[in-house]
Amino acid sequence: MTYRVAMGGFLHETNTFAPTRATYDDFVQGGGYMPMAHGNAMFSACRGINLGISGAVDYGGEREWQMLPLLWAGAIPSAHVTKQAFEDIVEALVTRLSAALPLDGVFLDLHGAMVCEHLDDGEGELLARVRAVVGPSVPVMACLDLHGNITARMVDMADMLVGFRTYPHVDMAETGRRAAEGLDYLMTSGAQPTKAFRRLDYLIPIPWQSTDLEPAASLYARLAELEGESVISASLFMGFPAADINDCGPSLVAYGPDASAAVEQLADEFARAEASFAGQVYSADKGVSEAQRLVRSGAVGPVVLADTQDNPGAGGDSNTTGMLRALIEAEVTDAALGLLVDPDAALEAHTAGEGASLAFTLGGQSGVVGDSPYRVIAKVETLSDGRLTARGPYYGGASLALGPSACLRIGGVRVVVTTHKAQLADREMFRFVGIEPETTEILVVKSSTHFRADFTSIASHILICLAPGPMAFSPSDLPWKHLMPGMRLGPLGDAFHPVN
Repeated sequence: MTYRVAMGGFLHETNTFAPTRATYDDFVQGGGYMPMAHGNAMFSACRGINLGISGAVDYGGEREWQMLPLLWAGAIPSAHVTKQAFEDIVEALVTRLSAALPLDGVFLDLHGAMVCEHLDDGEGELLARVRAVVGPSVPVMACLDLHGNITARMVDMADMLVGFRTYPHVDMAETGRRAAEGLDYLMTSGAQPTKAFRRLDYLIPIPWQSTDLEPAASLYARLAELEGESVISASLFMGFPAADINDCGPSLVAYGPDASAAVEQLADEFARAEASFAGQVYSADKGVSEAQRLVRSGAVGPVVLADTQDNPGAGGDSNTTGMLRALIEAEVTDAALGLLVDPDAALEAHTAGEGASLAFTLGGQSGVVGDSPYRVIAKVETLSDGRLTARGPYYGGASLALGPSACLRIGGVRVVVTTHKAQLADREMFRFVGIEPETTEILVVKSSTHFRADFTSIASHILICLAPGPMAFSPSDLPWKHLMPGMRLGPLGDAFHPVN
């Protein structure tokens, strides 16, 4: 039998404390994701890259499904998705879905942490509208990000939710394939597996959620160990700890006859791991000083400093200047920083031309206390149109369009200035303006964890640094109002209680 399967995606990770909202145009451009694609263009755009939809399309092709394309749209994390963007994209997706009937199944590539101007639960609303079209008997499968803030409505509206198991997310396509396999099982068997869902009770700073580190590595390894005939699927969602909604936080979801027992076992292991979600962090100045010390002591390979509080993969705009100031004031002799998103500076560099030296006012538009524009004299070392292929494990061959870009040199510091933002998680994001990351002594990346996928293999040391930025390292530093009462604001942290 040839199954008719509608396939699409709509992704956004929302930091409700961030400075910039996600508009329709942001989804058209795509940021670190592929650009918006409608109909059959979605299939050609997603081939061979690391996205959930890519793995699902590959699997569907192997199984000879009749795949009916809806649309796929993703925007880089930011503040709320605008009402107009959400409604326009969902209307287009649901219209195509209605036209595709009758269906045997629906596959959706989602995130799990979308908050809109008018809705706290973007995915729950989308899934409800999909369910209203296809009815109760058509299996609806969703592939989700490890950082999903999962809601009861999402669990109710989908037959199955399947989450990533790596952070850096090098398994996005693999997870899409696993989810598609699950959808195939549901369509073939007609089964409606038992669901189990449990919210967990403490938030975790995102750098310590990395599955390259313990305890996350062991917790995620347990998921595959528990799966079998009695547990069809199990997912641990770390949550995205910068969404001021009641449903923010980690959770567990499992399916199958023993789903409840699996969730309880995993919840116990998560509780026992609490104290292990920890590590060392540095101020901007102390991080740069420690990097210089490591270089002087003979470090083999670059020292990588993560500017975690301006991570555009968590809602930052990639334009704060704290780490740049620290590098220059410390008179670092061989360093590179990226990406600094400043369209005006990029335009000025292109107007001046390669080899020109001139005054720039860089970044500092975040509005965050402690951040401000930085006036420098810089040489325009290299210019680029901003087009590159990010071939590392995270982006997985995705084509990025960063707009007019430049490498500016300020003494021993080179800065990658771009027009559009994307998380620096690939070495090509230095190379496209002539910087060889492997031979640079100190690298500053505006990222929290995804950079590890392509930089761990060359780094002598990795330091997490806290310069002023919109993505607070510690959830306890955020001005919460709507978080679930009793949710603890960090491992071994205080519980949240709303102020009346």
